[in-house]
Amino acid sequence: MSRLRIGIVGCGSVTQTIHLPALNQLKDLFEVTALCDVSANVLAGLGDEWGIATRVTDYQDLLALDTLDAVLIANPDAYHAEVTIAALRAGVDVLVEKPMCINLAENDAIIAAEKESGKTVQVGTMRRYAPAFIEACRIVRDMDEIRLAKVHDLIGRNSLVIEPTSRVLPADDIPASVSESMRERLAGQIRVAIGDVPAALQTAYRMMLGLSTHDLSAMREMLGMPQRVLYAVQRCGGRYQTAAFDYGDYICQFSTGVDNIPRFDTYLQVYGDNRVVRVDYDTPFVRNLPIRLTVTETTDGMNNRQTVTHPGWGDAFTEEWRAFHHSIVSGKPAKSNPQDFRNDLVLFRDMIQLMGGASG
Repeated sequence: MSRLRIGIVGCGSVTQTIHLPALNQLKDLFEVTALCDVSANVLAGLGDEWGIATRVTDYQDLLALDTLDAVLIANPDAYHAEVTIAALRAGVDVLVEKPMCINLAENDAIIAAEKESGKTVQVGTMRRYAPAFIEACRIVRDMDEIRLAKVHDLIGRNSLVIEPTSRVLPADDIPASVSESMRERLAGQIRVAIGDVPAALQTAYRMMLGLSTHDLSAMREMLGMPQRVLYAVQRCGGRYQTAAFDYGDYICQFSTGVDNIPRFDTYLQVYGDNRVVRVDYDTPFVRNLPIRLTVTETTDGMNNRQTVTHPGWGDAFTEEWRAFHHSIVSGKPAKSNPQDFRNDLVLFRDMIQLMGGASG
């Protein structure tokens, strides 16, 4: 088990630009033995490029192979729960891209399947595995008091970074009916999660599943689960959101949105009386960009000192894969596990309920 055999379900841009390079870098820990995608063109091109001979279009065929120990699930979000449960029942460990699932019913089914199988499920919230974030959590835990916290995530569309920096094989052979079926399935799963709500709230929920789970998952690891959501508001058809989370002695402010500027304006910041701790993230689609930790503090109330550190070279996705390997070989549960992800869905549900009571 020192070198795990990995099958990949879903070979889109994230697999092509991030996961396969990360797994190739970690050849001492992983070997990719099979690819699965509904696009025959992507399978052929990617399989040839990476020298992966086993290629299937049905994930059930991949799970039936005797040449894999674990799977990466990176297909469209609507199918994450289905494939995760099938993989667990097939007796393989799972690293599933976020969101792990769409609603609480799916989440609870995954928790039950993981418990029954004895296997590991790790959710791909890779920002939590960055050395700068882990060190920031340690510092925050040692702070005497917290007065305020901020979680901010304003980014440009991913394609603005991917297109000029990477070559992505397009899935241009997939019938339109397949894509339409996926959209209908996702819409149904969202209705189960938050009811039959206006289009803006559906968009807001999709934003939460796709982007905010990074932010709120990291917030929860650093600060714990908030007592409640004080307010949550969406604007611009759900594409921009603000919220406030009640931590008793302090408030955590949240803001997010996606625009057309090719940049990453993403950070977590925690304020005490004598110390401010901040983690800044950059786009993951250019590998190995620094994730920085900044600590500003005073010891005498007159002078201040600011320390900017980059605790280690390496990609957060690579660290995520290292942690996955460690969980499997050690038998210890992943920190970003299904029970942990459930907390995000609870916060999303509460935020949508509050947004539903506000104009937008």
